[in-house]
Amino acid sequence: MDYGHPEQNRIVEAPSLGVLIAISTVSPLAMQIYLPSLAGMMIVFSASAGEIQLSMSAYFIAVAVSQLFWGPLSDQFGRRPVIVAGMALFVAGTVWCLFAPTIEWLIAARVLQAAGGSAGMVLARAIVRDLYGPAQAASRIGYVMMGMAVMPTIAPALGGVLDAYYGWQGGFFLLLLIGLGAFLASYLFLPETNRSRRSAGFGRAFRAYGTLMSEPLFWSYALTAAFAAMTYFAYLGGAPFIAAQLLALSAADMGLYFMFVAIGYIAGNFLSGKFSERLGLYPMIISGTLLSAVAVAMMAGFASAGIVTAASLFLPMFVLGLGNGVCLPSTISGAVSVRPELAGAASGLVASMQVGLGAAAGTLVAWLFADSFLAGSAWSMILIMALGAAANLVAAMTIKRATAPQRFVPAE
Repeated sequence: MDYGHPEQNRIVEAPSLGVLIAISTVSPLAMQIYLPSLAGMMIVFSASAGEIQLSMSAYFIAVAVSQLFWGPLSDQFGRRPVIVAGMALFVAGTVWCLFAPTIEWLIAARVLQAAGGSAGMVLARAIVRDLYGPAQAASRIGYVMMGMAVMPTIAPALGGVLDAYYGWQGGFFLLLLIGLGAFLASYLFLPETNRSRRSAGFGRAFRAYGTLMSEPLFWSYALTAAFAAMTYFAYLGGAPFIAAQLLALSAADMGLYFMFVAIGYIAGNFLSGKFSERLGLYPMIISGTLLSAVAVAMMAGFASAGIVTAASLFLPMFVLGLGNGVCLPSTISGAVSVRPELAGAASGLVASMQVGLGAAAGTLVAWLFADSFLAGSAWSMILIMALGAAANLVAAMTIKRATAPQRFVPAE
């Protein structure tokens, strides 16, 4: 299939949507599939809630840091070899997870798993930008993100069922099979799309970040994406413990409820794919951020009324997922289009900011729920989500006023 780029007609071969989804899926899948097993893993590893939460936070931090390297390396050496190497690391880390004897070994294995899996997640966005202009890229990214969200949608439910029959390792066996499939897909079927590789030194490749950070419009897009992620990761940091301790949900039931946010996200990605090219980036971004704010307001309203049920916890998350699905494809497309020649570095930096801020938010929520004056209360999660939603809306509103290079129109 030949897509062609409106700015560069040199690209004559493009990867299939299936390959892009495969390499993008492994990292978010690994984030979510073991959520229903967290409470049980506390018993298996004789670990505290904080130590188990660290296995999630360490994963997020490793994703954030590694993406700072994958992006510039792919700008210099190409997308394909970097992705193949990343998928190999993911497989190695997953095998290590399966045989981890202690929580400390598991955390270390999760770091390796995260570092490898993040390559596909961040570089799939750069590949799309290699092939399309800003508005078209937002639409295509929406469809790619919709596809990559399908597996994480059912991952918590699968994780809950596998946990019930095979223990906490069941989900990691499935991750190993999917990781091997993604490695083979990238090795056999992924063409090179970066036709503007530069033979620069290693240090010069990373100086691309200085160039990006000098662009106000890049900051507006990047912060919008980061605060959207903060709101979602705050939910991930608190929802498993609230569901287990306050609602007494089983691992299987919890996995089914976690599907609500992913279904909303898929629906939002579909809307983004359908309307981004027609409406432009900014209307999609503002619409998505407003939906996310409404979702947090709904959750706060339920909590204020003393309603803490599965419906009050998970139904607003459908709306949040819908908002993020509408907002993020356009936000990411805008960020990687400010300087198209640095698409890999831009994608890596945005993703790193998303996961880094998200990890901090998730860790803070876990601490508030366990050890603070909000211990055992849903407000430990809702307050951090509200902070993220408010900051997300403010960052989105700055896009209109940000300056940009003449070749790219802000808030297109």
